[in-house]
This record gives sequence, structure tokens and C-alpha cells, in this order.
Amino acid sequence: MHDVVQNYYGKELQSTDDLKTSACCDISNMPEWLKPLLANIHDEVLSRYYGCGLVCPALLEGCRILDLGSGSGRDVYALAQLVGESGHVVGVDMTDEQLAVAKQHQAYHVENFGYDNVTFLHGYIEKLDELDLEANSFDIIVSNCVINLSPDKASVMASVQRLLKPGGEFYFSDVYADRRIPQHLIDDPVLYGECLSGALYWKDFNRLSRDAGFLDVRLVEDRPLEITDPALAAKIGDIQFFSATYRLFKIASLEDACEDHGQAVIYKGTIEQSPHRFDLDKHHAIEAGRVLPVCGNTFRMLQESRFAPHFEFIGDDSRHYGIFAGCGELMPFNQPMTLASGAGGCC
Repeated sequence: MHDVVQNYYGKELQSTDDLKTSACCDISNMPEWLKPLLANIHDEVLSRYYGCGLVCPALLEGCRILDLGSGSGRDVYALAQLVGESGHVVGVDMTDEQLAVAKQHQAYHVENFGYDNVTFLHGYIEKLDELDLEANSFDIIVSNCVINLSPDKASVMASVQRLLKPGGEFYFSDVYADRRIPQHLIDDPVLYGECLSGALYWKDFNRLSRDAGFLDVRLVEDRPLEITDPALAAKIGDIQFFSATYRLFKIASLEDACEDHGQAVIYKGTIEQSPHRFDLDKHHAIEAGRVLPVCGNTFRMLQESRFAPHFEFIGDDSRHYGIFAGCGELMPFNQPMTLASGAGGCC
């Protein structure tokens, strides 16, 4: 599959106009605060980039970031502005033509930004151990519509776990399917190159993440994909595809379920771009100043990551009250009826 992907992104595609689906986003999907950063990036870098979402989480200043499948370097150069002179962004890609675009315009961005804080490496995201990258050395790892193109997704996830610092996060966008993809579609070079037939069934992605040590998978945002090419749509049939952004934290104390320890957090409203509300994920919109009861995992994600200075923390995990209500999992046992509910006594 490496040859298929290298040919498709290195030779077949010359710009985003050549794509046959909506899997890859354009600038119109970016939040307003991010668009000025893209305006500082060279036009050829933008036109030769094929990503499917946003990979710019909050609080990046001074961070060391790894971009898996960095392509022409658009996200690397956007992130370089957010981490600033004290941070560093490393981009890894296997396609020579894409890397050539990224490196060709490196001096342009140094002049624009006023500092040089990016590195581009040629390599395979399934073989990151061959790139001499130090374990536990990255605050954040990002990826934009690339993991679906990997033939060995388990190795990618294992490497991410190894390279992240404790408390670090994997923040990435990719394509997912509502079912497992048949092999004959996986073997189709156009469907694979368009980020469709290599997509994981969403439940298999959850299993893969947990096997790699990421026990609590958090969905940040998602959107359905439209297959606009009639020939591709006919091949795909009823399979539904989604572009989704996830965040996974490397925190050893996370559990495989949302447990209730009677804990709560208060957001201080001190994260730039989020003065009134911080969205941890799709189901946790945390208003500034409000006491929010949270499960043990959410408590730890905030307390043991770079977000900790921006929150007040109430409680600890010394007491346990069972599963956290509203987190999608219920106790499987029948509940005893109480007198208050009208039940009679047992003789």
C-alpha cells in the first residue's frame, strides 16, 4: 500500500482540486482565529496539502510536537506559529514530492515567522523507531487524515504511546466507517488514496486505541463525508464515512470506564480563544466559573496534562460511587424495587 499512497499523493494529485471526495477539508472549515496563521503559509504548501480536519488544539506555546504524515507541511507551519520560538515541530512523511514542497519553502517561513523551529524527516509512520526519535519526548502528536492510509495502524498507535511524554496527548483527525471495509475495496487504489477504503470501523479504532494503552478515547468533533464522485459512490454502496477528530491522553492512571469519585472541576477561563468555555471533547463543554461534576478520567485528563493550571480541582479518588451517570454505560444488574416505588416486601 505504500507504493499506492506515494504514487497517488506524489504524482496523481497536484492540488486539492484533483480530489474526488470531501474527505479533505478546505480553509472554510477552519475557525476564524486559525485563518490568519494559514495566511502566513506559502500558497504552494497550502494547495498541495490534503488533510481532513483540524489538528491545532489549545495551549501549544513552547510545546514539542510531532506531525505524522506531514505532507507539504501546512499543519507543521501552522503549529510552528503556535508553539513559538521556544517550541519545535517535527514533520514525518514518506512521499518525496510532498517533502520537497515542505522543505523548498522552509526559508520562506523562517523569514515570515522570524525563527526556525521546524524539522522535516523522511520516514514511515509505522516505523518511527527507525527515525531516532527519543521516547517520552513529545508534548503532543498530531495527524491529519493519514492513519487510514497506514497498512499497520497498530504499530502507529504503539509508537505514539512510546513517543508521548506522560500527560501528553495524541490529537488527530481521520476518516472512519460505520462498518468494516471489504477487502476488494481496500485493494482499490483510488478508494484507498482518497482516504476511504483504508478507514477503520469506528469500533475497531476504539479497540486498537485501548490495546495501545489509550483507555479512554475522546471524540472532539465529527462530520459525515459526501462521496461526490458517482463512480466511487457506486463502489462504496451503503457504507457511511465520517471525518472525526479525537484526542487520546497518555495518562497511566486512566481507567477503561468513567468512574464516579465525587469529583468536580472549575474552569478559570484563562485559555486563549476560550475565555467563556473550554471544550475538552464533544460531550464536555466546560463553562468558565461553573462547578462541573466529572468522572475520574476527565478529572485526571485535566489535572495531569498541560491544562492543569487553568482549572481548580475539587475532591480526590479516595471514595468511589460506581459508574459515572450519563457516560454511556449502565450497571447490568436489575435494580431492587424500593418501598417508595410501590414494591411490596419479600416473605
